[in-house]
Amino acid sequence: MTLEMRPTPNVAREDATLRLGFTASKKIGNAVARNRAKRRLRAAAYAALPLSGRPGHDYVLVARAGILTRDFLALKGDIAEAARAAHRKLDAARPIDDESV
Repeated sequence: MTLEMRPTPNVAREDATLRLGFTASKKIGNAVARNRAKRRLRAAAYAALPLSGRPGHDYVLVARAGILTRDFLALKGDIAEAARAAHRKLDAARPIDDESV
């Protein structure tokens, strides 16, 4: 599973909400397998991201080959860890405001 994240554009931003998207390519398998992969991602994300996600951000989860056999608790942990890593990377890329120092 891959997680992509970015701040929500101002025109689409709503208070205290985060937006989610899910995708699975044909590399996952037929339509049944892709739909199952997206359902698993959706369920895991709804369990993990309210705790580790940030309001005002967009998240896209991309299914990878092992998604159908991955343990569900491990999948939730993977999503939470991916969100934390994305937040660290985003925070490191933001310029430091001189007034806050």
